[in-house]
Amino acid sequence: MKGTLIEQALNCKDVTSAEMQAAIGDWLNLYYRTREDEETREDPCQRMAYAVVNKLQKTIFGEYSASLKGNDEAAQRWLEAADRVKKRAMQNMLSAGDAYIKPVPMGGGIHYSVVRRDCYVVLSRDDQGNDTSVGMLEITEEAGKVYTLVERRTVGPDGRLTIDYKLFRSYTRGELGSPVSLHSLAKYGGLEESHTYRTPMGLGMAKLHSPADNCVDGSTDGVAVYAPAAALIHRIDRNEWQLGREFEHGRSRIIASEDMLARDRKGNKRLEDDVFLAVDDSTKNVGVTVFSPALREQSYLARKNEYLRNIETAIGMKRGILSEVEASERTATEITSSEGDYNLTIIDLQQAWEEALQELLKISAAMAKEYGLPGGSDNWDSDNLVIDWGDGVLYNRDRTWAEYQQMVAAGMLRPEIALAWYFGEKWKTDRDLEKIAQKYMPEMEQLLEGEEEEPPQED
Repeated sequence: MKGTLIEQALNCKDVTSAEMQAAIGDWLNLYYRTREDEETREDPCQRMAYAVVNKLQKTIFGEYSASLKGNDEAAQRWLEAADRVKKRAMQNMLSAGDAYIKPVPMGGGIHYSVVRRDCYVVLSRDDQGNDTSVGMLEITEEAGKVYTLVERRTVGPDGRLTIDYKLFRSYTRGELGSPVSLHSLAKYGGLEESHTYRTPMGLGMAKLHSPADNCVDGSTDGVAVYAPAAALIHRIDRNEWQLGREFEHGRSRIIASEDMLARDRKGNKRLEDDVFLAVDDSTKNVGVTVFSPALREQSYLARKNEYLRNIETAIGMKRGILSEVEASERTATEITSSEGDYNLTIIDLQQAWEEALQELLKISAAMAKEYGLPGGSDNWDSDNLVIDWGDGVLYNRDRTWAEYQQMVAAGMLRPEIALAWYFGEKWKTDRDLEKIAQKYMPEMEQLLEGEEEEPPQED
């Protein structure tokens, strides 16, 4: 619905394929729905999509920490603001494939908001598949009227960003209405209908993009982390719906003559067909007959557990995360293989966040320069950001440090490089290595000298 309003307001077409638009709607429906659907006969009480996203998100940021080199107070505030929205941004990306983090100048600083995939449309892309024009909207209800602000962001051939605004007013939510002046609402009084930035900053938003391969239409659009398992999740929900009816009705089926299930003049069935089974029998055998076989609990549960295992395989999650398979039932090879796949999934997602955060800080610096705010710069140094993912599923810090020490002792690695890794320093150039040696090596030599045994003293 939002996409339709944006297309109508801007008189432009969303370049996202119909298959992708339908898939995005399905993924978000799987993630957010909580009620049974009688039409599709699905019960989402398992909340499988939410379970997948929640487990991955907790693992990604379980031991995460980010810091900056130097004493840039403005950049530190940006990093803290990014830390407050990181989980929401990751959740939106995992559930829909893509999400934008939008810097907003406000109150002498820069704040961040997250734009979910179904809240913006892609109007154009370059030959590399990067978005070059997007449209989004913001809805405000005031004094019985509905105001819709439509925003279009476009990157020109010179790399500079142009933002165009249009405001519409209607009396019904979901309708665009008529165009009005931006001054119709006080909150938009300071906006210009069109503004082009002097400092290049792309779309002025950092994109958090899913690293998973597009399994819908092969385009550069991101896909939900559970996209390959969407059909399996639907089957689990249908399985749950069937299992619920199995227990609710005690597995009983009541065989009734077909005329008893005929519809009345209003089109309503006289009996519910999820309990009653129609049989076209002779007119002599009318009435009902109760049929009550044994409950099929074990078969349903075994079927559901197999679906869960298939979801883990499709997504690349560690075996047993969803299906809760006993460790004794798995061989060492299976455990190693599943953990390795799981590690690769987490590493890819962590790298996606690191790239988005670097881009966000770069855009924030450029935007601060544009508005004359502290920390403004058009030459953000990516080496200023230091991210530590901890000793979680990716690597064991103590073990890695021990291995580095062994390599140094064997003459396979320069000690400066090992120290650079340990203290998070740069070591790309010879000058960087010299700084590390000056900063850390004398202290280590003194420490080693102090540990040597003193020679015996003569009486």
